[in-house]
Amino acid sequence: MRVLGIDPGTIRLGYGIVDGEEQVCMVCCGVLNLSSKKPIETRLYSLYSELNRIIAEHQPDEVAVEEPFVGRNIRSALAIGRAQAVAMLAATNQGLPVYHYSPAEIKQQVTSYGGSDKQQVQQMVMIQLGLPCPPQPSDAADGLAVAICHLQQRRLEINISSKLVG
Repeated sequence: MRVLGIDPGTIRLGYGIVDGEEQVCMVCCGVLNLSSKKPIETRLYSLYSELNRIIAEHQPDEVAVEEPFVGRNIRSALAIGRAQAVAMLAATNQGLPVYHYSPAEIKQQVTSYGGSDKQQVQQMVMIQLGLPCPPQPSDAADGLAVAICHLQQRRLEINISSKLVG
């Protein structure tokens, strides 16, 4: 199964693509950087176009998107929600199922601790993917973490359902 993981943002959107049946391996990762000086609608359109290109090029089977963390900065959460909606639209436009995970769920799946910091996530992504160094920048590592989280969750679901049926 090939999964596209997305860490949404309207200035920096991190993405990572992993393949994983028995072993998880990285296909690619990166960050879509957009100017904060451009109007939000222009940035959202750019995100949509680039995500469509990435999906067409790498042909993921499923897409996993990090949900926005709503803290004290409501404007930031709203912007992240807009980028999340664009990611869902790009995936749905190409017939892909979309799954959502909270930041704590992703950290728990990847590092075994829901309160991990960015460096811990980067280190565990590096270890789990057998990379020589942590993925850079951290937004790309976060995209990979979302994809790894989804693969682990799907494996767990398949394992549980096979035990219930068998």
